[in-house]
Amino acid sequence: MNRLSISLHRAALAFAACAALHAGDTRFWSQGEYADFEKGNVKKLSLRSDGLVTLAPELREVFDTSLAYLWALGRDSKGTLYLGGGTNAKLFRVAPGGKGELVAELDGLAVQAIAIDAKDRVYAATSPDGKVYRIAGKAKPEVFFDPKTKYVWSLAFDAAGNLYVATGDPGEVYRVAPDGKGSVFFHSGETHVRSMALDAQGNLIVGTEPRGLVLRVSPAGDGFVLYQMPKKEVTAVAVAADGSIYAAATGGKLAPSAPAPAPPIAPATPAATATPAPTPPGTTPQITVRPPTPMPAMPLPNAAGGSDVYRIHPDGTPERVWSNPLDVVYAIAFDAAGRAVLGAGNHGSVYRIETPFLHTLLLATASTQVTALSIGPGGRLYAVTGNVGKLYEIGPGLEREGTIESDVFDAALFTQWGRLSFEARLNGGQVALTTRSGNLDQPQTNWSPWSAPIAEAKGAPIASPAARFVQWRATLGANAEGRSPELESVAVAYLPKNLAPRVEQIEITPANYKFPAPVTFLPTGAQPQSLTLPALGKRAAAAPSLNLDSPTTGTPALQWAKGWIGARWLAADPNGDSMTYTVEIRGEAESEWKPLKQKLAEKYYSWDSTAFPDGEYRLRITASDEPSNPPADALTGQLASEVFTIDNTPPRITALAATRNGGKLEVRWHAADALSHVAKAEYSLDGGDWTLAAPVTRLSDSLALDYSLSLDAAPGEHTIAIRVEDHCANQATDKVVVR
Repeated sequence: MNRLSISLHRAALAFAACAALHAGDTRFWSQGEYADFEKGNVKKLSLRSDGLVTLAPELREVFDTSLAYLWALGRDSKGTLYLGGGTNAKLFRVAPGGKGELVAELDGLAVQAIAIDAKDRVYAATSPDGKVYRIAGKAKPEVFFDPKTKYVWSLAFDAAGNLYVATGDPGEVYRVAPDGKGSVFFHSGETHVRSMALDAQGNLIVGTEPRGLVLRVSPAGDGFVLYQMPKKEVTAVAVAADGSIYAAATGGKLAPSAPAPAPPIAPATPAATATPAPTPPGTTPQITVRPPTPMPAMPLPNAAGGSDVYRIHPDGTPERVWSNPLDVVYAIAFDAAGRAVLGAGNHGSVYRIETPFLHTLLLATASTQVTALSIGPGGRLYAVTGNVGKLYEIGPGLEREGTIESDVFDAALFTQWGRLSFEARLNGGQVALTTRSGNLDQPQTNWSPWSAPIAEAKGAPIASPAARFVQWRATLGANAEGRSPELESVAVAYLPKNLAPRVEQIEITPANYKFPAPVTFLPTGAQPQSLTLPALGKRAAAAPSLNLDSPTTGTPALQWAKGWIGARWLAADPNGDSMTYTVEIRGEAESEWKPLKQKLAEKYYSWDSTAFPDGEYRLRITASDEPSNPPADALTGQLASEVFTIDNTPPRITALAATRNGGKLEVRWHAADALSHVAKAEYSLDGGDWTLAAPVTRLSDSLALDYSLSLDAAPGEHTIAIRVEDHCANQATDKVVVR
């Protein structure tokens, strides 16, 4: 299948995930992105950043030093490898056949850097209180150079046999002649020169801390800042065959309030000019790392914010080609095809840069950090690690077989599994997928066994039993020539069991108010006239989020309408289905429910209560998920309300009387209602404003209340109007005249 078809396949699955899904709709759990596969358990497979899964390069453990960390790696002209680390600054030698032995135990915490000269003599630098030792054959190690600094971070030879020593605190580079005499060659103005390499013209490329500078230093000792990295500590630099410079940096940015001093451009001391020439065979400039402060248990650089890797093109243009918020890059090398390879932690990962926009997680070692890399013959790659310190050989061939177990998919409900399908280019190899399912979120125990493999890309029905959780496992096998198949994506069709909706609460709204007119429900099968797609670059969810406990409660504002009454309710469907509602009413003394409204889409309804005699009633709300399911599979849930009152009859005013008592008018009356409490009473004297009148008891809490007023009034005729209102806003009026 071509890339366009695969993209369309993924887009279709994403569209299905974005659209409204219901219990009756087949759903798809689709995985085809790097982030999907990264969450799985990957063994002997590589993951490309666009989601391509292939067999990983062969990984073979060559030698276990039993050290906590190895920091340095070098290879002489005969193929012998030298490894250095700590604690207890040990240097090991591994012959081409793979046999390893301890060569020397030097003074210091760890062997931090290794370089090998044209005569295959080994130079090992220790830290802290760094010194450079020379080991020639089986001779006893001797101190070759002591820079009198705390840290030695990197070593490299030029074509003339001069050894460059990168140091920390202060960040300087020493040049040491073959006789062991050396002096400061370049002041960086930084606290540390953390990494170093030589280009084909004999220029030093150095990376610093804390300002994250990448500098080119000429054979005359003149420095030029090529780029200031966004991060503070340049842990590795390397020069590609085309002259491009790759640099990796980690750690937070340097605070602008505390800038480091500017690096000098002139050399610190006069130095002889070296003749530019290619690096001689057997010379292995080494890029290794350690923190500014010695930490015997875990000497790692500042990992805040992960790492960035930039490529500085031969014309000086910087370009970010890799970034990771968690992994820290310790080493950079180049494979046989000239692609940059990164050694990283803290997952023991090896990455390869394919393009500025594409990278591959080649493999992960059993150790925590990959700290140094070296290219061997025939396309082999050697790596040393930290926590624990081992030597690995990578490639040149691929693994014959590898597997990936997906993360566990939670369908949220008891679910029937459909067809499993995948997209892959076999390239003569094999891809087979199996599944297992269960009702626990951890698949270690009490799940079904792995099913029989599905090897056809068009897929087959999943044989695993219906359950809430499912997991798939893909096995990739190479063809006879060792070529890998390429897995693009995996899709699992599923259908959750339909569960009945729930009506959880009914509330009767205040009398004499109504909701806006309801919207006609969209018939089953009708298509919406608009559809909102997710923003480009945003991933759609694999399945709708099922809300089992928090149904929506929003309702529109009520409007005044005398004689109307309404209700609103809470309802939820475990499958996320669309629902319609039937509203029914029944008098408290009645036995049959009478329909008010059917196929209502909203969770609220109002009706004219004047068509019903005064009395006590109940509502029943029935929720149906039929819009999202075939009629035979549709389910309902219902709930009856508490008793509520319909009262459209005003209260009665009786015994209204008024008498004059000197300058006062004494007014009395009795108010009563058959169903509702008397809410309030008001009076108006001679057509004046209505004024609230309190009952004799001061509390408006009864069906019948007595009122008594004493009003100031001038001599002559007066009219007193009385208005009484019950809790349903029904009003009665009366008047009395006093002469």
